[in-house]
Amino acid sequence: MWKNIEKAIRQHDPGFTLVGRQSCGGGCINDTWRLQGRESDYFIKLNAANLADMFAAEAAGLEELAATDTVRVPRVVYHGVAGKQAFLVLEYLDLRAGGGAADSRLGEQLAALHRIRQPYFGWQRDNTIGSTPQPNGAATDWIAFWSEQRLGFQLRLAAKKGGGNRLQSQGERLLENLPALFTGYQPQPSLLHGDLWGGNYAVTSADQPVIFDPACYYGDREADLAMSELFGGFSSGFQVAYRSAWPV
Repeated sequence: MWKNIEKAIRQHDPGFTLVGRQSCGGGCINDTWRLQGRESDYFIKLNAANLADMFAAEAAGLEELAATDTVRVPRVVYHGVAGKQAFLVLEYLDLRAGGGAADSRLGEQLAALHRIRQPYFGWQRDNTIGSTPQPNGAATDWIAFWSEQRLGFQLRLAAKKGGGNRLQSQGERLLENLPALFTGYQPQPSLLHGDLWGGNYAVTSADQPVIFDPACYYGDREADLAMSELFGGFSSGFQVAYRSAWPV
């Protein structure tokens, strides 16, 4: 497997010579590694071969975010399958936790990202949020999109996993009332990171914000902002900078 990954890297970096391989630990989804070369390092994600499409979707999301030239993301090098393993190769970035001025820059950059638009909600393909499937079929109405492809889809998944009757009944009630709750609300489809909690943001040694592990689609920009408040949320500097660049 590792020989195949090295070969893939050399297609983009012919001078790459491996000098070391270091485990970066594993999250709840992927195994991660740092391949150390004489002049450049690479970040590797590994998972089962049947999850290769998850990495393909992640690569497509990173490339679409990078093309906006608004906020930095890791550069995609290659993705594929080697034996029983799917893999994704990214540039290696020496990252640390964000804070201070970098958070404010991220707020400004995210506002710029959200100004990238298309005529419909959804995306060019389905992807995943974490390892959970995320459908992205095209829709012209945000509430219909959210009802069917976000909240409704998650409720159906929960039911298949044994989610309780109370969850289902309350979820169905919310679905029925969404149109009334958002009467007259017509957001425009903005390009979203899609999974923008604090664990998917860090900064380089030069204090440059970097976002990663996207679940991209075009949706209401407030979906990204709501996600940014999970698990303790982003700093007030981020929130103030975003709203100064583009009031909510």
